[in-house]
Amino acid sequence: MLYLVATPIGNLGDITLRAIETMRACDAIYCEDTRRTAQLLNRLGIEKPLVSCHTHNERMRSEEIAALLREGKEICYVSDAGMPAVSDPGAVLVRMCVENGLSFTVVPGASAVLTAAVLSGLPPQPFAFFGFLPREAKPRREALDRIAATDYLCILYESPHRVRDTLQELFDRLGNVQGAVLRELTKKFESVYRGSLTELIDRFAEEPKGECVIAVLPGPKSEAEPDPGELLDALLETMSVRDAAAVASEKLHIPKKQAYALALERKAAQER
Repeated sequence: MLYLVATPIGNLGDITLRAIETMRACDAIYCEDTRRTAQLLNRLGIEKPLVSCHTHNERMRSEEIAALLREGKEICYVSDAGMPAVSDPGAVLVRMCVENGLSFTVVPGASAVLTAAVLSGLPPQPFAFFGFLPREAKPRREALDRIAATDYLCILYESPHRVRDTLQELFDRLGNVQGAVLRELTKKFESVYRGSLTELIDRFAEEPKGECVIAVLPGPKSEAEPDPGELLDALLETMSVRDAAAVASEKLHIPKKQAYALALERKAAQER
C-alpha cells in the first residue's frame, strides 16, 4: 500500500495519531524534501529511510515505488506540508497507482485550503481552489478569467512577494469585491485580514512576511455601481481633481487616496 500522508502546515500539534502510526509502521518514506521531513520525524521520534521525491524526479521515483509495492512493501509519501498532490508533488504517484492497479490511500490531516475557506469569514461552500496562479502571462490571464467567471469563493496561494500585485489584478478583473488574506496559517503569528480588495491592497502596500493564502468572493457587479473611469471623466468636466476624487471615493466605496490616484490618471489621459 502507498500512503499519502498529510503533514502539519505550521503547527506540529496538527499531526494526527494515524499519520504517526502509519509512518512508524511503513518500510520507507518518500518525501519532497528529506531535510524538512527529517526534522519532522526527529520531533516525532521516528526513524525511517528517507528518499527524495519532488517535482523534478517524481516520475522516476514512481517506478521505484511501483516495484516496492509489488514486493508487498508499505510506503509513505509526504510533501513538505499539507496534503500531497494539492499544489505539491504526489499527483504522478496517484496516477501511477491507478494505471497499474496498485493500492493507495490517503491519511488526511492539515490543509491550508480548507482552513482558509472557513477562516476567511466568507461563504465557504461551494469554493474553487486555484493553487498558485501561473507566472506566464497567457496562462495567468486565463486563470484570472476563470476566477472572474465564478460567483462563489475562490482560494489561491501566493508568495508574499506578489500578494499586492495579485490583489491588484483581482481588483482589475472583479471590481471592489470582498476578500481575505490569510498569513502563516496555524503558526504562532497567524493573521487574517478581511475587507474589500481596495482595503486589502492598501493594507499590503508593504510586503508581508510568511506564506499567504488569498480568498476572494467574485460576483456580478451591482447595476447601480458606476464604472470608475466613466464616473471620474464626468466629474472632471466640472470639478478639480481633488473634488472629483472626494465624490468618487464616496460613490465607489474606495479609499480617498486611491480615488485621488485614479482621478490624476484620468485627468492626465484627458490632457494627452
